[in-house]
Amino acid sequence: MATRSRTYRIAFHNQGKVYEVYARNVSHGGMPGFVEVEKLLFGEKSALVVDPTEEKLKTEFANVERFYVPLHAVIRIDEVSKQGPSRITAGGDKVLPFPMVYGGSETRN
Repeated sequence: MATRSRTYRIAFHNQGKVYEVYARNVSHGGMPGFVEVEKLLFGEKSALVVDPTEEKLKTEFANVERFYVPLHAVIRIDEVSKQGPSRITAGGDKVLPFPMVYGGSETRN
């Protein structure tokens, strides 16, 4: 019996922007505090329509077998029935990073 290959949509913060990519494999990997993403998927090249955002992502992730996203940068991971376009969008005010606590030097009122 053939097994269905899974497709995941991963949205995460990167340098003030929100990246949305599609991949075959997502796991907690061997690095604590990171999500491992591998086997990236991009749409097929078409002579009629070229998406500049997806082309930028293809260039950025060229020759990358797998990459690691810090856990606090992940917005969501969805298993989807079909792949959509990968994209980069502005961070905007609607999506806020998870608040972080640094050291013990904070002042409290």
